[in-house]
Amino acid sequence: MALETSLPAVFVAALITAVTTGLGAVPLAFARRVPVHWLGIGAAVASGLMLAASHSLLEEANAIAPWRGLGGLVTGLVLILLANAWIERRGALDVGELHGADARKALLIIGVMTAHSFAEGVGVGVAYGGGEALGIYITAAIAVHNIPEGLAIALVMVPRGAPVWKASGWAIFSSLPQPLMAVPAYLLVTTFQPFLPVGLGLAAGAMIWMVFAELLPDAGEHLTPARIGTVVVLAFAAMMAFQFSLPHQ
Repeated sequence: MALETSLPAVFVAALITAVTTGLGAVPLAFARRVPVHWLGIGAAVASGLMLAASHSLLEEANAIAPWRGLGGLVTGLVLILLANAWIERRGALDVGELHGADARKALLIIGVMTAHSFAEGVGVGVAYGGGEALGIYITAAIAVHNIPEGLAIALVMVPRGAPVWKASGWAIFSSLPQPLMAVPAYLLVTTFQPFLPVGLGLAAGAMIWMVFAELLPDAGEHLTPARIGTVVVLAFAAMMAFQFSLPHQ
């Protein structure tokens, strides 16, 4: 296969998608003080964003290879359970300004988003393998899509005391697999393409577990069930509207 785009160009394109994840924390920079009930609202908003992202990932995986996507979904569940057990065995943790249980939650969501980024990096590389125009389109779509994902990370970290700049840095860190995976996926597009639906399902499975095992119980400590449901649905709808507004090729 003749390569239409240079390898540095593919790497830089995927690096841009990683950097845009950090922009998700910017809105929280304008809040000088975060009231305690925002812990619940932040968890509920993050839940809606992650459920919408999971829906899109599974939809994309099903369009490519449904059974591989389903296998990835179950694999994602197994991996997040193993990661959670490993973190609990480690005991005291520190992530930025966070400690103990707060650091554990932050580490889990960062890990989930990092797993998600592997699939997105493969997606960028595979897209460039289909031509430069397709690659640019997919890169732009993922870059814009990454902003609310960065917000989901910030909503877990900032209300618990982490500075906005550190939450932004962790958000960017969670997306670093994108440039790392894009180049090999571009070089070996026929090899990586069969694994794309598995990666998409894996990320979705990990995110869905995170929502129901961590974020929604957190929200329940500060909000009524009716308010949680309202915030989750509105966040889900906002994320879907955001995705629908992107031009489709």
